[in-house]
Amino acid sequence: MKSKLFHVKSGFRGLLFVLFLLVGWEINAQTTTYTFQGKVTTKNDSKPMPGAAVGIIGTTTGGISDQTGAYRFTANLAPGTYTLQFSSIGYQTQRQSVTLSQNTTVSTSISLADDALGLDEVVVTGTSGATSRKQLGNTIATVQAKDLQLSAATSIDQALAGKVSGAQITQNSGNPAGGISVRLRGPSTIVGSSDPLYIVDGVIVNNDSRELIDLGGYSQNRLVDINPNDIERIEIIKGAAAAAIYGSRANNGVVQIFTKRGQEGRPTITFSTQFRLSDIRKTLPYNEHPATFANATVTDKTQTPVTRYDLQKDIFRTATGHEQYLSVSGGTPTTQYFFSGSLFANQGIVQGSDFSRASSRMRIQQTLTKWATLSIGSAYTYSNSKEIPNGGINEAYGALTGFIFSNNFINPQPDPATGVYPSTAPVSVVRRTNPLEAIARFDFRQRTSRYIGDAQLNLTPLPGLGIDFTFGLDTYSQLATGYIPPNNTTPSYNAGYSRKSEASILQLNNDLNIRYQASPTEWLKSTTGIGATLQYDRSFTTGITAQQLGVFGQTINNGANILAAESRTERSFFGVFAQQTFGLFNRFFVTAAGRVDAASVYGIDNRWQFYPKVSGSYVVSDESFWKNSSLANALPDFKIRAAWGQAGNLTAIGPYDRFTNYSPVSVGGQVGYAAPAQLGNFSVKPERQTELEIGTDFSLAKNRIGVEFTYYHKEVKDLILNRTLSPSTGYNNRFVNIGTMTNRGFEVLVRAIPVDTKNVRWNITATYTQNKNVTDGVEGNGVLPFAGGFGQVAAVNGYPLGAFYATFFARNPDGSLLLTPGGLPQRERGIQGANGTYTVQRAADGQPSGTILSKVIGNPNPTAIYSLINEVAVGSRWSFRMQWDAMQNFDVFNFTKRVGDRDLYGGLKGYEPELRGEVPKGTSAALFSIFENWIEDGSFVKLRELSAAYTVTPKFWGFRNVRFSVAGRNLLSIDNYSGYDPETNAAGQSNAVRGFDFVEVPIPRTLSVGINATF
Repeated sequence: MKSKLFHVKSGFRGLLFVLFLLVGWEINAQTTTYTFQGKVTTKNDSKPMPGAAVGIIGTTTGGISDQTGAYRFTANLAPGTYTLQFSSIGYQTQRQSVTLSQNTTVSTSISLADDALGLDEVVVTGTSGATSRKQLGNTIATVQAKDLQLSAATSIDQALAGKVSGAQITQNSGNPAGGISVRLRGPSTIVGSSDPLYIVDGVIVNNDSRELIDLGGYSQNRLVDINPNDIERIEIIKGAAAAAIYGSRANNGVVQIFTKRGQEGRPTITFSTQFRLSDIRKTLPYNEHPATFANATVTDKTQTPVTRYDLQKDIFRTATGHEQYLSVSGGTPTTQYFFSGSLFANQGIVQGSDFSRASSRMRIQQTLTKWATLSIGSAYTYSNSKEIPNGGINEAYGALTGFIFSNNFINPQPDPATGVYPSTAPVSVVRRTNPLEAIARFDFRQRTSRYIGDAQLNLTPLPGLGIDFTFGLDTYSQLATGYIPPNNTTPSYNAGYSRKSEASILQLNNDLNIRYQASPTEWLKSTTGIGATLQYDRSFTTGITAQQLGVFGQTINNGANILAAESRTERSFFGVFAQQTFGLFNRFFVTAAGRVDAASVYGIDNRWQFYPKVSGSYVVSDESFWKNSSLANALPDFKIRAAWGQAGNLTAIGPYDRFTNYSPVSVGGQVGYAAPAQLGNFSVKPERQTELEIGTDFSLAKNRIGVEFTYYHKEVKDLILNRTLSPSTGYNNRFVNIGTMTNRGFEVLVRAIPVDTKNVRWNITATYTQNKNVTDGVEGNGVLPFAGGFGQVAAVNGYPLGAFYATFFARNPDGSLLLTPGGLPQRERGIQGANGTYTVQRAADGQPSGTILSKVIGNPNPTAIYSLINEVAVGSRWSFRMQWDAMQNFDVFNFTKRVGDRDLYGGLKGYEPELRGEVPKGTSAALFSIFENWIEDGSFVKLRELSAAYTVTPKFWGFRNVRFSVAGRNLLSIDNYSGYDPETNAAGQSNAVRGFDFVEVPIPRTLSVGINATF
């Protein structure tokens, strides 16, 4: 193993040696500075086309057209013949040959025709080199800045919802910084995270969801620190077949985010301001029956008159928000710059909650020599949030938790004389917080200070040779504080509670990529890439909790009982890769790649892992037999592709979980050590995913309809799970590689341009994804329950991850409910088998007998996800956008209704039938323990985005254009779900616990109005 480590490190040194040699290379060829200029327009109506990319093939020089379609850039080139390439999303790429001689100004204008398929679109595939979609054997989804600008979203991942086929993007909470979960082609692990790897301008960024204080399952994820206004485009690599080049961190796919950069030309100033309103889309029907039972005796129907209160009207509000954004960009032929700053503030729809963010970003690109460019990026964000605890996964002191456990015939307002809040829960049964007290007296806050920076050196010392070095840094400090004053209505902290928790995170990545492009013959093109990466991350966390507080002061030292905890972890990664692509006749493309990775979290025997990939594509429509036949009219473009690859996952095991970690204890005044419950394992290795994808891309109707179809099959092996050990070992469990998982499905993306006239352009984008997930390899009885779902959510062999596994109705042979002698529904009993199987048993009287049984009663994973986006531009001024998102055939565990319909609390409408005598008294108590009753269909169709914009071009004060816009988000949801919102999840960004609704803040509907001015 030492020999292998030596060879890999020696190879890395060799790459650096080659780099230093090339940096010192003298370029002796005679070059001249040429100026390229012209105008890009649309072919059908000759309108100016802003944002079109213009470049010289074989070089790194180019420019972007401005609002008038004009472009201008300079390049140092030797005289000769070159090819200009013009490209823009949704239009066919055009190439124009130019000959450079004594005239140093080259003027070329061109018109681009519609292209809904976009095979010539350039994407970055992971080696820092760009390639066209035509060459790829796999799909890469692209989202442009224009797709985000009117989304009314507060974060990047929130704005991506519905825009990417193969992705399930879910907003778990309606809090103003609500957490988002992203799954690409299904989950890829059981106990780890299924979130993709995020890379911003070459920097591997942290997107943790840290629960430093208990907010009931809700937590922010750190993509909320990045302003969507700064984004130029996003590229999503969905599976191992494409992401193998990223090695052991790419099991869940990769999201590459590219921020805006300056372009050569006079300064461009953009200022925007936005005002938004948010409110709750739907409240829960509450119990309005004017009486309640006098006691819990089933046979006593006596009722006492009461006055009912709607607690929700005092919890929710119409929230306001605003944002101001300013950017300045421009540059000379040798220096380009981009600066931006923004202020964002947004109230939550729960009284007292809010989120604010101040951010700045800078990018400087400097041409050092004719073949060397340096780019430096820097971004700083400070965010602050005031939180109101909600939900009740771990604690029960939240506002909405208190609401659902309240007897709504108790007036929740404080005593006018003493200011003391009454307990609204039945204290003889359970104590819960008065929701209005949680809003008025609790003080929970989070503050985050974050810096992301990078330095990139790009060298082109020889024709076709490119060398890129990237240094990336991501560091942040997150501070959370929580305070509950003494003498309150909480179940656990009547004497007061104070907590301070902090996380300090540092991530570094150093990447060296070398690529060489050559054309040995007219029919053969070769691209060779090699590279290496060295990554490091560090996490320091502390948490201090105090109870039994003094009357005054929120600080920890105001407590009589103080408990502290601390954690410090470090990880490092090293990897090298090689990739080779051959293009034959500009129609056949074959790519093979391999990566060797080492991660410090694993033992030395399994630290080094190899991840291969191979892919190929064939552009059939470029064959002469196709072009010369009627097929060319029906299918102008037709490509088939396939890819196979492997990638790893590091999230299922902690940095030191391979060790047996003893804890110090005091024994007789001396220091001793206590054995842990978990036995270490130096043989554990990374989870490994193998993916095969096969697909086709084709266009119809003269390139006005483009279709991408992909079938994929993902197998994940060596899933890391806890194995229960024999008591004789002295330990309870041990991490081992035993689990398996499969994801099988297909995805479709359709782009169409039904109307494209001088005055109207109508674009349609539709996506459809279908996925089936199955887990296996869970030992013991084949069921692994998860705490975040109160033990009612589990991994069950043969079923999808996170299946609802709990009690169910006892039924007669004809399917009707088998009632108790008292006429009430009851749970099924019998003999429990493995993997969710069971055998029903009946006593002599026909009633259930034996153990209370559990089975899989629901599946939170949707079988189908689809979206429909319509964009209409009328003239040069009006634009309209509408986006519908849908998830179908998935279940939601409505724990909220389970509690609110129970007789002990009875605050929801569902308890009224028992009070009115329509069902037997005691029905709600009987149904409370039958979890099958609380599973609902969560299928929904949402009007995710709706916007209209009007653009004018004033002729004064240097305005280039001014856009007035109005946008709505989550305005409408078509569903049959009885709760707040079928999309939310009380367990936050949990990988395994999904679709669990326990009084999480509902997603608000939002309306925003804004002005954007460019000078």
